[in-house]
Amino acid sequence: MHRAAGIRRRGILAAAVLATVLTAAGCGTHSESTGSRATDSADRADHGGKDTSPGTDSLTWEFEHIADFSGELTDIAVLAEDDIWAVGTENNGESNAHLLHYDGKQWRREPLPEALDSTDYPPELEEVGDKSLWLRPQTHQEGAGVAAWAMWDGTRWSTVPNPPPSSVGDLEAASPDDIWALGGEQTAVHWDGTRWTTTRLPYGASDLAVVGPDDVWAVGSRSTGPGTELGYGERYSQPASMHWDGTSWKPVATPQARFEKPIPPEPSAGLTQVFALDGGDVRAYGGNTFNHGEVENEPADEYIRLRWDGSKWVEQEQASGGCALRTPVGQDDKGLFLDGNWFLTDGGRCVKIKRHRLPLSTGARKGSNQSLWLDEIHRVPGTDEWLGAGHVQVNQSGDPFGAPVVVRLKRGG
Repeated sequence: MHRAAGIRRRGILAAAVLATVLTAAGCGTHSESTGSRATDSADRADHGGKDTSPGTDSLTWEFEHIADFSGELTDIAVLAEDDIWAVGTENNGESNAHLLHYDGKQWRREPLPEALDSTDYPPELEEVGDKSLWLRPQTHQEGAGVAAWAMWDGTRWSTVPNPPPSSVGDLEAASPDDIWALGGEQTAVHWDGTRWTTTRLPYGASDLAVVGPDDVWAVGSRSTGPGTELGYGERYSQPASMHWDGTSWKPVATPQARFEKPIPPEPSAGLTQVFALDGGDVRAYGGNTFNHGEVENEPADEYIRLRWDGSKWVEQEQASGGCALRTPVGQDDKGLFLDGNWFLTDGGRCVKIKRHRLPLSTGARKGSNQSLWLDEIHRVPGTDEWLGAGHVQVNQSGDPFGAPVVVRLKRGG
């Protein structure tokens, strides 16, 4: 997972791996909005939405743009204040995606680039360096060969000369000549500016983070080794982590997770997110869950929150208030943005990020219930400004809808 710029939305492959790691309903998912995924965040799931840290400047997501269709924005890339791209989907039963562009004056809907291969799902935006942007197709077809990706250079779209050799999941670019991505069948691929190299991972992975040159982490789960045997041929998958040191991927000892007896049906534990903070601080997140609904007196799902102390994984100190079980989605020089529209200051204060209601002109009525779900946030390069993309879910009698939005963070006031 990328560092200061903000969280990346999971690709189709990575989302499938994540669902395999945590098979039961619950961990990190929600049901309040249509078409959302485990990386989404909302504000109405928390009681009151109050700032739990008196004296902290208030934070508010203000509407930067409200798209003119019912649906959601699934991705955003911010190259500059006058060069912002977003991908959206419309709730019309069609699989086609909308590509939106802001040139510093107005938002326009643009056609998908001719250089882009056909895509079954909304394409994903990948910021590769400060001035280059890749747009990659998402397809459910396996073994379809190398797909054509599109590249934006600030002026026009063209074909990416050397896209990854296969379908990839999470992709992280430290620079145009240092790009990592998760591949299929327990592999990772790396671009060094000249060619892609495929490397074998010790375990299946759901996420990766680039700390620096020759310093990369991947997390997921393992189905063999200590703690995985239940008897009668059943397995209890366990959290797994791996590190690239410039030569090879090596497994890293990771704390096990296990329910107390009686162990519930089909237990499964794993890590689903790894986040590299500024300064090299690495955090990992996941869960310990099971197949709910088969027994009485079920235990609660357990959250896994680890920190690398330089030599081993240790449990993180729990944050206060509404930030306690939240995971990072971005970092600035004042603290961490957390999922669910929360902010944890470097001093440990937990702040709820507020938001406005949609204007009545959108069709949202005064009595409607509204919640803001953000799929991704990004810092505007060279500034302290932050933009987010997602949708406002409007629940109202007879005419519920999703309003695709771009929001900008306002501090104070």
